[in-house]
Amino acid sequence: MLEVRDLACQRGEQPLFSGISFDVSAGELLWVEGRNGSGKTSLLRILCGLSPAEAGSIRWRGENIRGAREVLLGDTLFLAHANGLKDDLTVVENLRFDARLAGMNAGADRVDAALRACGLGERRDLAVRYLSQGQRRRAALARLWLAQSRKLWILDEPFAALDAESVDRLAAHLGAHLEAGGLAVLTTHQEVPLPAGRTRRLRLDH
Repeated sequence: MLEVRDLACQRGEQPLFSGISFDVSAGELLWVEGRNGSGKTSLLRILCGLSPAEAGSIRWRGENIRGAREVLLGDTLFLAHANGLKDDLTVVENLRFDARLAGMNAGADRVDAALRACGLGERRDLAVRYLSQGQRRRAALARLWLAQSRKLWILDEPFAALDAESVDRLAAHLGAHLEAGGLAVLTTHQEVPLPAGRTRRLRLDH
């Protein structure tokens, strides 16, 4: 469903990568690896239409994303490395705000279920400023439990700051997403239990 051909990226005068080609089909996960500065985040932003490529093409559902950006955006959930949370809002207020902004179902029952799935049910009414870094990351990741309708998940360091239990919980949820026919592209510096038989690796600094 996601086809990338001869993609190149340059930032200022510095080329980051070129000649990148890959396919990701339903039920597959692509793990993007590379040293700091190799262009991992830039690649993710290009894939979801937030940054332009220097060269190459990206097709989603058979259509070049330059002419089908609305379709791509409607099918994609992008989770950046920064959590994107507002400190003065509560955990539940942040999730409802983000879900509505993304056009996802933010009904009270679904939001509460997402927070419980992330282990934040008891902290739903706590202002984000009082959360630990790991709890903040889980609050940001709760969006994934509302994103069943989004086929393509693009995740920048989703496992950062998570404890072992939360890593296993997220890995299991990624596995369920793939089993349901979803796709995922992610970066992580950690060796994590990603779904066996469904995960391929792309290293940008080779």
